[in-house]
Amino acid sequence: MNTDRIALITGASSGIGRAVSDALLADGFTVYGIGRTFSTDADPRLHKLIYDLTDTAGLPAFLKANVPAPVLLLVNCAGVAYYGPHETLSPAAIREMVTVNVEVPLLLTNLLLRDLRKSEGTIVNVSSVTAKQSNNTHGCAYGATKAALSHFSQSLFEETRKNGVRVITIHPDLTDTKLYRNADFRPSDEPECVLFADEIAKGVLLAVNAREGLVVSDLTIRPQKNKIVRNPVK
Repeated sequence: MNTDRIALITGASSGIGRAVSDALLADGFTVYGIGRTFSTDADPRLHKLIYDLTDTAGLPAFLKANVPAPVLLLVNCAGVAYYGPHETLSPAAIREMVTVNVEVPLLLTNLLLRDLRKSEGTIVNVSSVTAKQSNNTHGCAYGATKAALSHFSQSLFEETRKNGVRVITIHPDLTDTKLYRNADFRPSDEPECVLFADEIAKGVLLAVNAREGLVVSDLTIRPQKNKIVRNPVK
């Protein structure tokens, strides 16, 4: 095990998180990935950590028991989205988005930051292009959580840059993942209208491997065209 390059990734079982895990493993990182479940075809080199991130009270003890220090790279990929007019969202859906999209990244950063300062490590927060928009109709709560994450990232970089900590915020647009399973739309299948998880992973790897002294603090990745497909009403 290369203890000098330990990475911790949330949402590692699917979508962008899985793609980032695969990319970091290929780049020589020792990767610990948190997810609710993992498929049988997951990379055998991945240290699979099954955990429900909505249980934030138990997260510090789980981290201490399962992830060796020091972590050089933290990637907050886990994300939850519920769409629809705001009054139609359940309180449980709102709580889940706030917990997974905001509270968990803040908590993990809090738990690991002392070591990341010492090792001049890196934090990557996968936000969303919606964090930069104010017209997130039918997704205003989700957009608000991602805006909070992006704001946290920007402020944290200013706080820690003097210690050599790099804070990178990724803002993907419509990506072919399961994020839209709770929506009445999905990205178009046309290649010029959608991003793919491995493309986001390449962006993460590019930012993580930037030369010492250079920080890609904000990377926005978008398809050339904007087009969605409406799902049948359930």
